[in-house]
Amino acid sequence: MTTKSRGDWGEALVAEWLREHGYAIVASKYRCRFGEIDLIARDKEMLCFVEVKLRDRTDYGLPREFVTAAKQRRLRTTAEFYLSRHDPDVCCRFDVAEVYADAGQTSGQARIEYFENAF
Repeated sequence: MTTKSRGDWGEALVAEWLREHGYAIVASKYRCRFGEIDLIARDKEMLCFVEVKLRDRTDYGLPREFVTAAKQRRLRTTAEFYLSRHDPDVCCRFDVAEVYADAGQTSGQARIEYFENAF
């Protein structure tokens, strides 16, 4: 698998996990001139901007540690742009989903850790 296809696979796993936990997927791979948001989901009245991080090892740190301050700024700016075009008055939050899966693992062997209000 290429890095991109592994990332797409991880995002699909998280989207399915979110559906199983009562979320509705609003958009995936939302892109604009400011950046990209992996998943946008609705949890009741809350709009969730979800950053997905897939890792097979934690030698260099936990996946959530790679959502740096610069990445957070880009996500906030991208989310502001999305909200200005869709629903500017909705409550929102930023979540991080960590997917732990060795190369070649199936979805049944992957583990997801989900952090609401991650930043």
